[in-house]
Amino acid sequence: MFNQIFGQEEIKQKLQGQIATGHLPHALLFCGTPGCGQFPMAMATAHALLGGGVMVERFVHPDLHFVFPVVKQKGQTGDSTSDQYIQQWREMLTDSLYFDLPEWLERMGVDNQQALIGVGESAQILRKLSLRSSQGGFKVMIIWMPELMNQETANKLLKILEEPPQQTVFILVSERPERLLATILSRTQQIEFPPLTEKSLADVLQHDRGLSADDALRIAHLSEGSVVRAFHLLKADTQSMLFFDMFVSLMRLTYQRKVRELYAWAEQLAGWGREKQKSFLAYSQHLIRENFVYNFHQPQLSYETPEEAQFSRNFARFINERNIFAITEQFATAERDIEGNVGARMVFFDLALQTAALIRQ
Repeated sequence: MFNQIFGQEEIKQKLQGQIATGHLPHALLFCGTPGCGQFPMAMATAHALLGGGVMVERFVHPDLHFVFPVVKQKGQTGDSTSDQYIQQWREMLTDSLYFDLPEWLERMGVDNQQALIGVGESAQILRKLSLRSSQGGFKVMIIWMPELMNQETANKLLKILEEPPQQTVFILVSERPERLLATILSRTQQIEFPPLTEKSLADVLQHDRGLSADDALRIAHLSEGSVVRAFHLLKADTQSMLFFDMFVSLMRLTYQRKVRELYAWAEQLAGWGREKQKSFLAYSQHLIRENFVYNFHQPQLSYETPEEAQFSRNFARFINERNIFAITEQFATAERDIEGNVGARMVFFDLALQTAALIRQ
């Protein structure tokens, strides 16, 4: 499966060498922005350790275990666990090993709940890894987005991460390793996945998706090294357009100081699910940075779609050295508050008012 991974040749060679010599660490942490190959690399490593075969490739090998964020099912009193969603998980992996959290939420059919790895999952992990290997070899536990474990869950895994059963390998796949407990980080070998180069990503788009050379280079540049972002751009997904429209609406209303309309804007976002709200705030921070960079008139530094660039042509001058850091911090604070379950209507209305105070600076 290593040959199915786009780019990341240095990491491939390192892992293949460690597997061949028997020096692979028992706990690995693959981290980087979504779409740079962390999860496909985890699967390729598992495939090699488990001896390959159809069961691994269909994600049903009895010694291959997955943990990932889930939401509580209706009427359930305790924590939901990954096993309850394993069918949807396998279907998603069958379609592509390059995906992100919004896609997984869509697969689960949820919108208004935050996905988490609850304490009930830790008991399942300990139980599964206490059993003997079904095939007499390695057992592999892949934990996707471990930063979404609560502290109690993480604490229960510390001992087994430090001293796992014989021939057991943990592979943690993270987008935000800084949110992991220091005690988790200290028990893993961290491997940072850099964004793909524009050339390697353009090659993917040409050969895998049939784009022309010019279109492939354009999409590769806008994707900032992420295969997932490139695939989203190809689909021109409706969520991205919605986020753009809501960002434009916010900036126009804040400049015009239309408080009543800003409250209505905040109410609209308050009706979204928490993960969608966080994705919008992350997108907004990206677009704020892009508008600041636009002022330098260096096209090679721009990572905007044609629609975004058209908007920046008139708006970019309002994002400058006097307010860029303060505005960005307001959006980052809002993202943290939403993650902390602060009331969404209050968070977004306060964000709108603070932006209105800063946008004319």
